[in-house]
Amino acid sequence: MIENRPGLNLLAHLTLMLGVAIVALPVWVAFVASTHTATDFMSGTIPLWPGPYLVENYARMLDAGVSTSGTPPVGTMMLNSLVMALLIACGKIAISITSAFAIVYFRFPLRNLAFWCIFITLMLPVEVRIVPTFQVVADLGLLDSYAGLSIPLIASATATFLFRQVFLTIPDELTEAARIDGAGPMKFFRDILLPLSRTNIAALFVILFIYGWNQYLWPLLITTSSDYYTIVAGIKRMADAVDGLPQWHLVMATAMLAMLPPVAVVIGMQRLFVKGLVETEK
Repeated sequence: MIENRPGLNLLAHLTLMLGVAIVALPVWVAFVASTHTATDFMSGTIPLWPGPYLVENYARMLDAGVSTSGTPPVGTMMLNSLVMALLIACGKIAISITSAFAIVYFRFPLRNLAFWCIFITLMLPVEVRIVPTFQVVADLGLLDSYAGLSIPLIASATATFLFRQVFLTIPDELTEAARIDGAGPMKFFRDILLPLSRTNIAALFVILFIYGWNQYLWPLLITTSSDYYTIVAGIKRMADAVDGLPQWHLVMATAMLAMLPPVAVVIGMQRLFVKGLVETEK
């Protein structure tokens, strides 16, 4: 039984509002900055209310970009980030769910060793192996390509572990019933395991999409052609303008546009995302 304590409820609401304000204030400042001109920030004070240049600044970034930083229009960079994020998310899920299926439902020598060899790769993130990975990608001729952007990031030990744990919760009776009905391994995987894992796949897709969208170091390293710049790396290049001071109002406009796809994915898949995180029984 939960007691109704007005004072405690008020404290909880105040704490939540304070947390929202702390999170939302930088976003509000970035939005306000994106509606002003560059000269409005030279005085050392930051306006707190939107300016009259919202449509002009956003239209400029979507249409032409910032020439001094060598970046293409924001739409091109967002498309590159979208393709990379989708390839990474879908690739990680496809590889992880099939590898977990093999580890749980097939009996072969050194099966547990294979799983732990996959799991131990968590200690080797991209930043640790970035030099040999770059060398391999360069030798294969995958620089400045969607394959080069996504394939080195496409394996996921975490997703394999999560799918393995999901499959271990599925009753053995279900497997036996499918076998009695004449279902082969792939039919069992397609007709039983995939539907039961739908919410977990959705939750992982949200997490992995945001992971792929926010990639910074790897795209910055392997892309030299502006045709393959991603939005996060593009923001970095805008902030490091060579021929003059950074145009912060345009950088902030780009940052606001870069937030839209991840926010849309989280909102659109919120119900499945929450269900996939809290669902423990099949």
